[in-house]
Amino acid sequence: MNTEKTEDTARTGQYAGQSDERPLHDRLLDWWGMAIVDGDIAPGDRLPDPDLGGESPSRTVTREATRVLESMGLVSVRRKAGATVNPIRQWNMFDPQVVRWRLSGRHRLNALHELSQLRSAVEPLAARLAATHATNEQWAALTEAAIGMVSHADHADEQEYLDADSLFHRTLVEASGNLMIADLGDVIVATLEGRTHHELMPKTANQEALDLHSEVAALVRRGDGAGAEAAMRRIVDESDDAITRIAERA
Repeated sequence: MNTEKTEDTARTGQYAGQSDERPLHDRLLDWWGMAIVDGDIAPGDRLPDPDLGGESPSRTVTREATRVLESMGLVSVRRKAGATVNPIRQWNMFDPQVVRWRLSGRHRLNALHELSQLRSAVEPLAARLAATHATNEQWAALTEAAIGMVSHADHADEQEYLDADSLFHRTLVEASGNLMIADLGDVIVATLEGRTHHELMPKTANQEALDLHSEVAALVRRGDGAGAEAAMRRIVDESDDAITRIAERA
């Protein structure tokens, strides 16, 4: 295991500008989780002792963190063998924390494109369904979120815009009336957070994207499923194109 590389990637579990004053359990979980998803601990390897700035987690903290990783499918725990890393096919890729670790790692652009493909498959359908199933409260939330995005369009890389954007997309999947689609809300929000926190958002929002969010809200209100689906597909496609453009300039 490359300890130096793991220390670097583990620090990225905290977004830029944040001090790490979290409980030891959370820091240990981030250290191991980041090292696993970045490939610094290979499948079949046992979890190593972490480097947490000289602090040593207790057995209780270590056991609790290991159980969380096990629940995500990242490790398997066996008597005498301890905790060993699972092959990637066993990971729960839809766990929001796994999504965040992947978006904090060296392969974040690949992860973002995979998540964009998922969004392309899910969100246009969610928009179509929302045109039939959305409540008045959900339509109002979509409209409020679209207005909020416009209000903060000159600071699209900051928290206020992210909050409005997250509200829009979470509300949309919940308004689909499909519980399985709605359950992907946390994954979609984690994707939006990753774009912002890792500087893959433009300073100023794309005007076409802003107009399309407002259009989706209006089409959902009118019950135009086909129109809402088409507009939502354009939003997701534009988002993926924007990530590619920013990454190419980086």
